[in-house]
Amino acid sequence: MKVDLHCHTTISDGSLGISDVIRQADRNDVRYLAITDHDSLASLSRSAILGKRYNVNVIPAAEFSAFDTKRGKKVHILCYNPQKPDRLEGLCLRTSEGRMKLGKSLAMRVLEEYPITIESILKYSAGSKAIYKCHIMHALMDYGYTTELYGSVYDEIFDREEGLCAKQVQQEADFYPDVRFVTTLIKASGGISVMAHPKVFDSFDLLEELAAEGAIDGAEVWHSSAGKGFSNQLLQLTEHYNLVATGGSDFHGFYNHYPIQIGSINTPIEQLNRIINHKVKV
Repeated sequence: MKVDLHCHTTISDGSLGISDVIRQADRNDVRYLAITDHDSLASLSRSAILGKRYNVNVIPAAEFSAFDTKRGKKVHILCYNPQKPDRLEGLCLRTSEGRMKLGKSLAMRVLEEYPITIESILKYSAGSKAIYKCHIMHALMDYGYTTELYGSVYDEIFDREEGLCAKQVQQEADFYPDVRFVTTLIKASGGISVMAHPKVFDSFDLLEELAAEGAIDGAEVWHSSAGKGFSNQLLQLTEHYNLVATGGSDFHGFYNHYPIQIGSINTPIEQLNRIINHKVKV
């Protein structure tokens, strides 16, 4: 039985809708799935209904954007099974509003240099809570400016230091909440907080700090960004601090940086049970 605890839909920056993601999970024999759209719990009710239809147990989840102020880095925190998801709505709203403002700013800057229409971008972001870089790139592909979603054109536009939109990209930190605020809020909701892909943002030191403080519940040990050696390091850390160890494909469909399928990276059953059986008084 496969357990994929990290995937995205059109609600954030995935290319497939909720129903397509769940149907594909069923085809790939994924029996437990977490839809972890960025800063949004909008999929919860519909995904639960569709999951029953396709015999896929959907774990309520989200992936929250946060900031490590000590090191000046972004970090992503996965939230699983919140008992009081309404307590996370303010966090979702605040970050989504900031992301939408940033997305519009990125789009308008790109339109100054590339004569495409805003409608061509909005076509791809229509179901999302914001305009993401992948939506802008998809529109540029339609008009022949590139044949790659991620490549030289992407770098020329979105590089943090020298890209066309460098000024806008650097503003992300302005609306990302502090990581400890996010993990505290997840705990208040009765959920489990798990650091997503620590390798992506070089967050191992932060993870160890949070674990020592008792400020986080787990880490995503198995992810495409982490080689075997790094995954073993993460696993040792989770065992030392008795943290939950998860894994997931981080599926975005067409918008992935690399080819990957739902269910290609999984969470062990015993770790899944820790999430399912987690109950706290809130």
